[in-house]
Amino acid sequence: MELINGNTFWSTTFQPHFNYPVLEGEIICDCLIIGGGMGGALSAKLMTERGLRTVVIDKREIGHGSSMANLGLLQYSNDKTLTSCIHTFGERRGVRFYELCRIALQQLEDMASSLEIDPWYTPRTSLYCASSEEDVALLEEEYHTLKTYGFDVEMWDRDKISTHFPFSKPIALFTNGDAEVNPFRLVHGLLQSAYSKGARIYERTEMIHCDYDEDGVVCYTPSGTIRAKQVIFSTGYETQEIKNDRGAYLQSTYAIATKPLKDLSSWYKRSLIWETARPYLYMRTTPDGRIIAGGLDEEIPHEDQRAIRARNKGETLLHKIADYFPLPDLKMDYAWEAVFGSTHDGLPFVGPHPDYPNCYFIEGYGGNGTVYSMIAASILADVITMGKNEDMELFSLTRTNKPSPV
Repeated sequence: MELINGNTFWSTTFQPHFNYPVLEGEIICDCLIIGGGMGGALSAKLMTERGLRTVVIDKREIGHGSSMANLGLLQYSNDKTLTSCIHTFGERRGVRFYELCRIALQQLEDMASSLEIDPWYTPRTSLYCASSEEDVALLEEEYHTLKTYGFDVEMWDRDKISTHFPFSKPIALFTNGDAEVNPFRLVHGLLQSAYSKGARIYERTEMIHCDYDEDGVVCYTPSGTIRAKQVIFSTGYETQEIKNDRGAYLQSTYAIATKPLKDLSSWYKRSLIWETARPYLYMRTTPDGRIIAGGLDEEIPHEDQRAIRARNKGETLLHKIADYFPLPDLKMDYAWEAVFGSTHDGLPFVGPHPDYPNCYFIEGYGGNGTVYSMIAASILADVITMGKNEDMELFSLTRTNKPSPV
């Protein structure tokens, strides 16, 4: 699967000091992680820290899948509001999902601060804007729900928004406790940390197929074999080529990075900005003064149209940035299209599958994928090393397509 079309910004921000080798020969391990992106990197760090003999393989170079297209917004709020989660899954499950996202943000901050490779992790506030008057009631209800369950949120009216920003919206939720990160540097930092603690990492090493038995899994690569007690598939959106999840669907999403701007003082606290409209727009800044914007999700175009769509959607995103921030010298520098996965019920998939003994899956699908990957890595670290984690049931791969709030 071609995951990215166009030129991503993150690939220019870090040059690895060395390349990990290609696997040649036979090895054994406690935990094999297939996929060297965000979920795999987080899992590798946790598994290695818990004393497991850990191996990571990736068919590409490390971090060269969807992690390069990730915009690096980290939030406890999700595409599916807390209000909607409670309506769909019930109070206990809905609130727990949001609590897990908040916990994951703290875990990510703690991890980021410990890495030798700086992942550009920066705590941020977020502004969630009502795109139209019709969405005011939705955000008012969400504000009261978030406050009820102890989340740090303010409701801003039109005057307060226009006082702090050069644009106006009917209403917005202003939240604390979010963050931004460079996902490409974060993946490399996490894997470098795991490697320094004994993890074995192989890039350009593709899983050809696996044999499963009650004792573990044998994974075959073009020039090697891995015998593992447990396997974590962290293969991102390409997981749908391994097994098809009825509750998941793939689309194209688009993003741009502008050229560095001299003055972003009108951007209050460099907050993360997103909106209620679907397909939505989201924006952030970078340490060198760029604006990154993304969204405008749609069905995946025909292969020969993807590059054209990336350029056209890039121009649309640039105009949308200008609507919010009419800055001089606003010019596009990078534009890309990428495959993006979501689930119909708004929750990621994490856990075992009955057709794959001794295996677990991380499918951090949705707009908060890095946070979901942190949740997943924590859950699976508990399950594999301690035998259980009660939160895994919420994200079951075999959960019903028609959840009940009861």
